[in-house]
Formats: sequence, structure tokens, C-alpha cells
Amino acid sequence: MKFSRIIANSGEWLSGDGPNRQIVVSSRVRLARNLSKKPFPGWAKKAERLEVVKLVKDAVEHLPEMSESYSENLETLSSLEKQVLVERHLISREHAAKGVGSAVVMNAPQSLSVMINEEDHLRMQAICCGLQLDKVYEMINRVDSELEEVLDFAFDSRLGYLTACPSNVGTGMRASAMLHLPGLVMSDQINKIINSVNKIGLAVRGLHGEGTEAMGNLFQVSNQTTLGEAEEEIIGRLNRVIEQIIEHEQNARALLSQRKPVTLHDQIGRAYGILCHAFSMSSKEALNLLSVIKLGIDLDVFPEAHRFPVDELFIETQPAHLQKGAQVQKMSSEERDTLRATIIRAKLNQMPGPDMSRLKISVPTATSKQ
Repeated sequence: MKFSRIIANSGEWLSGDGPNRQIVVSSRVRLARNLSKKPFPGWAKKAERLEVVKLVKDAVEHLPEMSESYSENLETLSSLEKQVLVERHLISREHAAKGVGSAVVMNAPQSLSVMINEEDHLRMQAICCGLQLDKVYEMINRVDSELEEVLDFAFDSRLGYLTACPSNVGTGMRASAMLHLPGLVMSDQINKIINSVNKIGLAVRGLHGEGTEAMGNLFQVSNQTTLGEAEEEIIGRLNRVIEQIIEHEQNARALLSQRKPVTLHDQIGRAYGILCHAFSMSSKEALNLLSVIKLGIDLDVFPEAHRFPVDELFIETQPAHLQKGAQVQKMSSEERDTLRATIIRAKLNQMPGPDMSRLKISVPTATSKQ
């Protein structure tokens, strides 16, 4: 499958449907695995990395789940193409910096992807729309079991799976959910929630993981502990915390609708007006304003039919996607900002203006303690 074909369609995690989709953008589970008696990628020589790529890539391509896969060595991809995959959350920023001796394999719906020779020999992930942590764990666990039948993974009976980074030793699992939390941000409750989540051993990060900013009111919540806790326990604990955050966000939205309707109307109206008429827009500004439009759709201020086109803009307006769509390898930031505004105007001008009389107000429930 060619690169152009794999990115021509939105990933299943963006275009699909799932529980609590209005707040939980996606659920993801990632597993780190290494081959026994092979040096970790960071310590391996070029010949050793190439040997691992050949061995692992062949095994992954023969999985039933990868029958129509996109498989590529990273040195054959341009920097722009690798950045497109980063923006789609299919490879990491660290993996995008790799070249000879690294590869990526993913299925057509983009719900399964395997990074080969990132920090570990294998970084495999499953991703779905909405709160479906149990489902994505089952998906990636099945792939893991199938690969373990043909690959000899580095495993210690006392420590568990051995990884390049000590923080991943044990299950080697990172489970996470991407949450859209404009209500908590607008009501100045987000820092309180983040602090509470951090205290119980979970991490809250930005749009593209560790060290990135939470633009567009998007936050990743994930486990930090991989040693001494079973996979099912990690998934169960994360599910419970996510459900509590969902409840907090629902309450925050309802209270904003009831107690600060003018502020809410103003935020939605301003976002719509700027997006419909701006001729230059940065990536950060676009994500933040699109977040407010997305909230407006959740509250019935805009028709539900426009949800997917707006969701698509979160990906289409990212820098690499803009350049790839324009079929140019290099654009200045000013050119990207102009093109981004043009694309957004074209889509939002097809939407009706905000109808505040349709504002959906939910009755808040008692907030659960964290």
C-alpha cells in the first residue's frame, strides 16, 4: 500500500464512533518489546539494527491483522512524510528522527501500528475512537501473543518484559486516552484535575505526549507504572479515572451553560467569527478556536452533521498535513498560516451560524471524588 493511499483517508480513531466520544477523542494502548540477546536500538550497530528490522518487519507483515498493511523503512520516507505520521499519532517524534535501521508497519484503518527500532525493537499500538481501553488492549494483546509465537522477546521471570527505559520494565504497557476538556479549562478547574490525577500515579500530557503543550484543550491521560501491576489492573484503574474526569467535564459544561451563558455564547460566537473570516492563522490559534466550535457542536449550538468536518480540521491544519496537501516539501510559516486559514474558511462557511437558542443544558450530577 502506498503512502498516499494510507493518508488519503482519516484514521478509524478520528472518523469512527465510540462511547463518550464527545469528550474522549481516542483510546490507545502501546506495548514495548525487545528481542532476546539483541542490543537495544540505542546501543546497536547499523548491521544489528538492519538485522532486527528484517526479522521483525517480516513477522509483523505476516500477521492476519496486517493483511492490507502499509510497511516502509524510514530512510525511504521524507521528513515531511514522517511528520505526517507523527501528526496522526502513528509514530512518535523520536521515531520520526530515525533513518536507516528503523521501519513502520500499520494496517489500513490506522488502528494498529508498529514502530520498529524506536527506543525499543518494537513499539506497537492500538488506537480507537471514544473510551474503549478494553477493546484496544484486546487488539494489541492479540497482536503481542501472535508475535511472541515467532519472535523471542526479552523477558525476565522476576521483572517482566525488559525495555530500554527502566520506567517501561514490567508490562511494557502505556495505556492512554485523549480527552477534550474545554469546560474544565474555561471554568479554571483543569489544574485541580491535573494535580489530582498526578497524585494517584497517572500522567497528564499535551497533544503529542511528553513535553508537549495541551493545545485545543486536548489532554492525554496515561499510566506511569508498568512494574508490579497487571495489564488488566492498569486498564481498570485508568478507566475509572477517565470516567470521573468525564463526569467533571460534563458538570463544568452544564454549570457554564447555566451560570455563565453570556460568556459561553461569546466564546462560541467569537471562535466562529474569527475562523470564518481570518486570512492568517497559526496552528495553536486554530486548534484552540476549533476546540470551541467542537464544544458548540456538543451543546447543539451547531448541527451534528458538521462534527466530522470539524474533527478533520484538527488533523488537516497541522503543518505537515498542510504541506503534503499542497504538494510542496517546504513552506514558510506565513504561507502555512495563510493556507490554514483558507482551508478553515472553506469548511466553516458551509456551516450555519451558532444558534444559541438550541443550547443543550444538562443537569449536573454530584461530582465523584478522585
